[in-house]
Amino acid sequence: MNLTTKPDWLATLPESVVEIKRPEGQSAVLLVCEHASRFIPEGLKGLGLSEAAAQSHIAWDPGALAVAELLSEGLDATLIAQKISRLVYDCNRPPESDQAMRAESEIYQIAGNTGLTQAQRDERVAYIYKPFQSALAEAVKSRARTMLVTIHSFTPVYNGAPRTVEVGILHDSDRRLADAMLNAAVQHPAYNVQRNAPYGPEDGVTHTLQEHAVAHGHLNVMVEVRNDLLADEAGIEAIATWLQSLLTSALKELEGVS
Repeated sequence: MNLTTKPDWLATLPESVVEIKRPEGQSAVLLVCEHASRFIPEGLKGLGLSEAAAQSHIAWDPGALAVAELLSEGLDATLIAQKISRLVYDCNRPPESDQAMRAESEIYQIAGNTGLTQAQRDERVAYIYKPFQSALAEAVKSRARTMLVTIHSFTPVYNGAPRTVEVGILHDSDRRLADAMLNAAVQHPAYNVQRNAPYGPEDGVTHTLQEHAVAHGHLNVMVEVRNDLLADEAGIEAIATWLQSLLTSALKELEGVS
């Protein structure tokens, strides 16, 4: 595809699709929030969604960015966040995944993602996925030590089924950081915490971990918080404080580990 001719919708895209907070943070922890925003560029005409759908959890992870920001402040950790809705492009999925630009999510049909040509898919990869991946790769490369921590939230009910898990600690083949956090959670039993729930690597949710940590031997974990726990400032602060205690304990346990 010839990317010298930019698509019309790009005119409504922010100058940068990536937000980097606390770039000089001294913590080994590198925070990532791939689903931080529900913003859909105006040129994509809302992907044909109703206002309710465009503001719902299918478009972003409610509360995840707020938790990540508090962790960034509390740990003095760099945070990299995506500024575009995951419905435009889900940066936790590779371009070949059918979930990178999904045509449906739960009960919703995403008309603006239906029947995309390869050229249209390539545009989103070039202008959304690649800049985010490049920013994250550069941040990892520039650090002496990295513990990659991605922050997400999930809905209490999925396809009609209630979820009892409140916090998921997810990992791929490298379970070192997840194990350390789960050990710490036993000492601080504030929430129903489960390993690889409500999703696991078999669901294709560990792309960021695989690309930027597992492949390079860096400690890594994915945190999923049920979003009803993040409905207000008090809930967000409580989760962030608790997660910070888990990460601090894990840092001490894994002192000297790459």
